[in-house]
Amino acid sequence: MHVSIIIAVKKDNPNLRECVENCLKLDYPDFEILVLPDNDAILNYPKTRVIPTGELTPPLKRDLALSQAKGEILAFLDDDAYPDKDWLTKALRHFESPEIAAVGGPAVTPDSDSPLQKASGQVYSSYLMSGQYVYRYLPKPQRFVDDYPSCNFLVRKSIMRELGGFNTKFWPGEDTFLCLKIVRDLKKKIVYDPQVLVYHHRRGLFKGHLKQIANYALHRGYFVKRFPETSLKFTYFLPSFFVLGLFFGRVVSLLNPALTCFYFFLLSFYFIIVLIFTVKDNPLVIRSKSSFQISPPLVGGARGGGVSRVFSDSWAPTAKEDFRLIFLIFWGIIFSHLVYGLYFIQGLFSRKLKEE
Repeated sequence: MHVSIIIAVKKDNPNLRECVENCLKLDYPDFEILVLPDNDAILNYPKTRVIPTGELTPPLKRDLALSQAKGEILAFLDDDAYPDKDWLTKALRHFESPEIAAVGGPAVTPDSDSPLQKASGQVYSSYLMSGQYVYRYLPKPQRFVDDYPSCNFLVRKSIMRELGGFNTKFWPGEDTFLCLKIVRDLKKKIVYDPQVLVYHHRRGLFKGHLKQIANYALHRGYFVKRFPETSLKFTYFLPSFFVLGLFFGRVVSLLNPALTCFYFFLLSFYFIIVLIFTVKDNPLVIRSKSSFQISPPLVGGARGGGVSRVFSDSWAPTAKEDFRLIFLIFWGIIFSHLVYGLYFIQGLFSRKLKEE
């Protein structure tokens, strides 16, 4: 199968070059790379075409690439992500089954990220933040999914043509819309494979990280109304329950000293739970593939490919670094809950988002 790797980007940058250079190291030879910046860029790499698009959102850039791509499979990467060497080899085996329309895999935080970026990555990969969706940030057992981020997403070009591309101005959220059409309208399957692995640079705590969280939450809250099939899930509501409880619980607690004690007991319990999960998951950023042991997928089943975590010798934090990361992750989770909860509520009650 010929593969078209598609990278939507605003402009040339070091992360983009890292992405392209790692794509050229893939152990699967039959691919091309399409880079779609706003304006022309000089990228003197083999197998690489630059297609200037003007100032478009990523989903519109990817739809433009659909008409230019020569591959049977479209492999979408973010410009701040780069693939593991066997990324395509592991992904393409799934397309041997005609019922598989798309494949996704984890986007883990690279060891080269700064402490603030690593802390952001660990916030995302915490069960207290992502719940059942931590497999998007860490290798977890293989499964079928109905919604997956486009930072590491491979799909048949025939499927994209049948659906008319992403065909949306939503961003983020274009991937949710696409996956819904694949699963609901076409009755096809999307498989998550822990071995289809990319490394994804994070935005640092706190400003960049929280801005991204706010954007995700705003769209997810709105999608609860627009696309309830994949967005009306209890997990997405939990941070909002926390925010409402924090505010209204405090108001109610003022009515009675006993209620005040109970309120602060619950608040203290929440802080303790966050601290326990933060410490339990530390050391935090394990980003060479040798850090994971991945067993082969189970034959004939939707689940398999069990993963156990082991630590490579390439990253061994000092006690000072360890404490700093724990501190950052602890407050990162709390502020992420607050911001996500508030913006999810805003999206839930929004009549229209600016993209529409």
